[in-house]
Amino acid sequence: MSFHQQLKNKIVSKETALQSINLLKQKGKKIVFTNGCFDILHPGHVDYLSQARDLGDFLILGLNTDNSVKRLNKAPNRPINKELERGMVLAALGCIDAIVLFDEETPYDLINYLQPNVLVKGNDYKAEEIVGYDIVTANGGKVITIPFLEGFSTTNLIKRIIS
Repeated sequence: MSFHQQLKNKIVSKETALQSINLLKQKGKKIVFTNGCFDILHPGHVDYLSQARDLGDFLILGLNTDNSVKRLNKAPNRPINKELERGMVLAALGCIDAIVLFDEETPYDLINYLQPNVLVKGNDYKAEEIVGYDIVTANGGKVITIPFLEGFSTTNLIKRIIS
């Protein structure tokens, strides 16, 4: 299989992701879930995602669709990159095992469907405030926050490009 095809194969439906998760859980593997827009990939994202992957055996990334990003009101021109473009760039990262697009404002339904063992977000959130905290902890899982790499943000990167 070509590398290009391997990238495309990482972007999966939630049903396909669940099949993989169930097989991995039967083998005692720990499933990690995180989510975000990841509009313009930068070193802060890579650092965060690699740390998330280190918390388990299989990292699933819930990726906001373009419509979902627009509803988050990050900025009128966001996302800069379309969902499949963002997905392809993220799929090239070895730390990500699967990517599932979600169209809702939050990944709550996706987390409930996939039932990960570990839920990860940046430390700009308190663990108890993270969407899906109730689901993961009710099943004996952990919710972990990761500090951001200082000096990197998509918003600041866009401002730097414009100036």
